[in-house]
Amino acid sequence: MLHVEGLVLQRGGKRVLHGVELMARPGEITALIGANGAGKSSLVMAVAGALPLLQGRITVDGRSIAGYRPEQVRAHGVAVVPEGHRVLGALSVLDNLRVAAGHRPAREVPAALDEVLAVLPELRAKLADPGRSLSGGQKQMVAVAQALLAQPRYLVVDELSLGLAPLVVKRLAELLRAVAARGTGVLLIEQFTTLALGMATHAHVLVRGRMAWTGLAAALVAQPEILERSYLGT
Repeated sequence: MLHVEGLVLQRGGKRVLHGVELMARPGEITALIGANGAGKSSLVMAVAGALPLLQGRITVDGRSIAGYRPEQVRAHGVAVVPEGHRVLGALSVLDNLRVAAGHRPAREVPAALDEVLAVLPELRAKLADPGRSLSGGQKQMVAVAQALLAQPRYLVVDELSLGLAPLVVKRLAELLRAVAARGTGVLLIEQFTTLALGMATHAHVLVRGRMAWTGLAAALVAQPEILERSYLGT
């Protein structure tokens, strides 16, 4: 599993995470939910290798990746889709995907692209278009496709639904379910609880940098008072 243990982070001289524990299992979607400012994106940056740990460990199937650079984290099976639908605007969609596949032997790239485009057929008609011309939803699809080209064992998606239309969010949710069904562990970081809990098997609730609740996602759906106490601090 992807395991975060006792994670303490500091940004700008201020502690933003305080001993956080989290697990994401293969073949499942695990939700991390919380309000703005809870520390969700800081946790993503730490897992991605973009933010140093003050304390704690991050392991992938028992192997520590703490202190690894982002490219090393990806090479060890963790791919991150960052918040904000980031693509290289001056490059075509195809070149965006080729860049993401650049770590693979050249002979493997065509088959890898075909495999990803089979999962995201909507992108085939956009391959020649520059990244800047895409809608927010299309950019998010490219970002997910870039992550999948790393053949991750764990996929971390930060704010899947941010700024996207409901139909696009529904399509992306279907995609993540399909990815999990193929055995990849998905850690979904999401502000909107209905979306996250509707997809996840397990859930973690982060409140002001501390893990306030961990358990089955269905328990939060069935007992909304748990979510109210944890998420809203009541």
